[in-house]
Amino acid sequence: MARAPIVLVDGSSYLYRAFHALPPLTTSSGQPTGAVKGVLNMLKRLIKDYPESPMAVVFDAPGKTFRDEMYSDYKAHRPPMPDDLRSQIKPLHACVKALGLPLLCIEGVEADDVIGTLAHHATQAGRDAVISTGDKDMAQLVNAHITLVNTMKEETLDEAGVKEKFGLPPALIIDFLALMGDKVDNIPGVPGVGEKTAIGLLQGMEGGLETIYGDLERVKTLSFRGAKTLPKKLEEHREQAFLSYQLATIKTDCDLPVGLDDLDIAHPDREALVELYKEMEFKQWLAELLAGNDEGVDDVKGGEPAPNNADIDTADNTATASQRDDHIIVEQAEFEVWLARLKKAERFCFDLETTSLNYMDADIVGVGLALEAGEAAYIPLAHDYLDAPAQLDRQQVLQALKPLLEDPKKTKIGQNLKYDISVLANYDIGVVGPLADTMLASYVLNSTATRHDMDSLALKYLGEKTISFEEIAGKGAKQLTFNQIALEQAVPYACEDVDITLRLQDILRPQVEREGRLAEVLDHLELPLINVLSRIERNGVALDAERLHEQSQQLERRIRELESEAFELAGREFNLGSPKQLGQILFEEQKIPVIKKTPKGAPSTAEAVLEELALDYPLPKVIMQHRGLAKLKSTYTDKLPRLLNKTTGRVHTSYHQAVTATGRLSSSDPNLQNIPIRTEEGRKIRQAFVARPGYRIVAADYSQIELRIMAHLSEDKGLLSAFAEGRDIHTATAAEVFGTALEKVSADQRRSAKAINFGLIYGMSAWGLSRQLHIDRNQAQTYIDRYFDRYPGVASYMDRIRTQAAEDGFVETVLGRRLYLPEIHSQNRNRRQGAERTAINAPMQGTAADIIKQAMIDVDAWLAEGDFDALMVMQVHDELVFEVADAQVEAFIEQVQTRMQAAATLNVPLIVEAESGANWDEAH
Repeated sequence: MARAPIVLVDGSSYLYRAFHALPPLTTSSGQPTGAVKGVLNMLKRLIKDYPESPMAVVFDAPGKTFRDEMYSDYKAHRPPMPDDLRSQIKPLHACVKALGLPLLCIEGVEADDVIGTLAHHATQAGRDAVISTGDKDMAQLVNAHITLVNTMKEETLDEAGVKEKFGLPPALIIDFLALMGDKVDNIPGVPGVGEKTAIGLLQGMEGGLETIYGDLERVKTLSFRGAKTLPKKLEEHREQAFLSYQLATIKTDCDLPVGLDDLDIAHPDREALVELYKEMEFKQWLAELLAGNDEGVDDVKGGEPAPNNADIDTADNTATASQRDDHIIVEQAEFEVWLARLKKAERFCFDLETTSLNYMDADIVGVGLALEAGEAAYIPLAHDYLDAPAQLDRQQVLQALKPLLEDPKKTKIGQNLKYDISVLANYDIGVVGPLADTMLASYVLNSTATRHDMDSLALKYLGEKTISFEEIAGKGAKQLTFNQIALEQAVPYACEDVDITLRLQDILRPQVEREGRLAEVLDHLELPLINVLSRIERNGVALDAERLHEQSQQLERRIRELESEAFELAGREFNLGSPKQLGQILFEEQKIPVIKKTPKGAPSTAEAVLEELALDYPLPKVIMQHRGLAKLKSTYTDKLPRLLNKTTGRVHTSYHQAVTATGRLSSSDPNLQNIPIRTEEGRKIRQAFVARPGYRIVAADYSQIELRIMAHLSEDKGLLSAFAEGRDIHTATAAEVFGTALEKVSADQRRSAKAINFGLIYGMSAWGLSRQLHIDRNQAQTYIDRYFDRYPGVASYMDRIRTQAAEDGFVETVLGRRLYLPEIHSQNRNRRQGAERTAINAPMQGTAADIIKQAMIDVDAWLAEGDFDALMVMQVHDELVFEVADAQVEAFIEQVQTRMQAAATLNVPLIVEAESGANWDEAH
């Protein structure tokens, strides 16, 4: 039986290639990880492809080598290693060792020489060896026993492959490199001899340097271009050519501290890998490792390799379940026991299993309960698959749990509690009392560190892989709903949910309490908001479906007109949705300059590019209009009527508290935050959001809230006085920047001042402002300089917050929310500057988010008093939208303004503008 080949991995080659070829990745703390992940991915692939092969991973050692002594300019032109790459070497070495692979790093020689020596030893021993590299120099080592593999390109080169790729056999690769030189390593070669000339010379002479220099006259007779003048060049640079030959030759006789017998197949240290994957935040690999599904590695203790996903059943995926005491409650007597325990407990964790993610349509299938870590129970209530066992009556169980869920003294723990609260409301159960939500605790602790779903949190904080819903329910169209899941699978899944959530609560809560004022943000903003958002969602908003249908038809007509216009401008028909066809027309046929390329090198037709081109060229402008209207139609006018709930006849969005980095809410189905208002067509969509008969829509919006927060944070006297005196801030800024009286500020000057005001708080550069105002960069810089001269407190604040962010690694809102900035210390200038811009803006965006959340809580409590016949129906950015009885609109507006303006106390007044109308658009 043939022995498995030895695998020698050129770690240094792959490290550089992975760093430059792959997208930059960083951990939540700012540690770059992209190159590590790229190299490990290739190593895992090699381990899978060569499971029985002894391996070694070889890296260059720091310091000079014998080649530097031979030629002082060797590699002299190489730039210093980027800090973002240097910082990844140590963790990569640790990961390689944890994979159980020998790591070689020999002083005085390069990785190529170590590999060359080991490959030579393998050839002498009659052993096959595979060299995994991306370096063409290694082709000189290929022989009957040695093969090259480039894992990045999935390329394999044996002797025939080398000849096909380079046009030369392996024996002439050194001569090839000596003639043409190597700019990367600063091997001089022969000036004027490039790749084609070198190949023609070696092929024509049928030999290497010795043959060529032994008969320079014959070189003149070769048939390639420039052959007649080549001998003179060769003679002039003879010494340089032979020096280059020596520099390009990989040593095969290094004195190494290891031999072939010291190499071994991978025997990973799983515990070390778990810790490293956690540290590097390689979540998918960590999940695979914890599930026993890591491909290509066997157990560090020996034994059989872990089975793959297809061979794992539910029991294999619930390693922690074997240590947990799971109960299935199908008997009344056992339910009574748990009920008694719940009544005595000060806190409990619960989770609903349902038929749908849509809270308005979901039916409860079962309830998971946990009182302490390591023990959990599942009460199945509506599993209805064939042969499902008898279960307790759903209505009776929920009625028994209702007093506990509504007990204002008992703490209810959950993950994404808003969903469970909304579903329980369908059963006339109003969850009140202290709430603890692990999703929100994680989000408040660090919004950017991880996703905040339970599976991600279990991996990050507990190091555990949880059972995914797809593992028990399947995927796609054939996916089962929970009522169809057999209890044998449902029980471990449901019990794991509550057990993990309870354990996460006990880990996350102390961490939140240790960090600044985060506990206040969690307890006084995020947790009280849960019930408020649940009520808003369930209130829903009425839609005029007929009006939307009319708008769809109008948009369709206009889209067709724009399509025809685009064809006329292009001179032919084409697919407007095809970037390739559009790029061909714009940049090849119409010769429009390429201003940006895709990562693959094609001219970009992204929105930002077309927006810039639209300033000077008609076709990109038409394409932009077409795209905008097509998106409006598909996202809103066509889709919104399909989202009407059949029971209520209203649209019920879902608000998300743990998505954005800054604390702002987002929404989905429909996404209310992105309905455009800058175009007439976009504003028309708001006209379809209406009030029911006898009611009006009231929209209450914070006026220029982020600029007011900037005035508060910067304490700039000019801004403070402008807001205190009630002056229009954009007019005031225009007067300062353009040096004119307030009453003489033109509309164009006010527009420019508005762009400056909002642009600077988002960290806009002079280049960005010049693009927005369509002026030259110098003029934009003049405006910015003048702005900071008039408002020096703003400039001081920006300098101060950049310094603080660099020192602390985070910034805070007025109310104490933190936003961490993992790239604030990045060696990459663009990423660091991006983090600095975020540092300036995040306190304003985050404070605005905190203020409107506080306003929602206060207004919700006021509405609960029942003095007004009104519903809070939407929250969009800095705006709250209500449905108010006709007769109460005027009084309601006055009081809601007062309450919203009192949501926070700043050094400038908060102003709320409120109007009413038959629809949302009229209320502006």
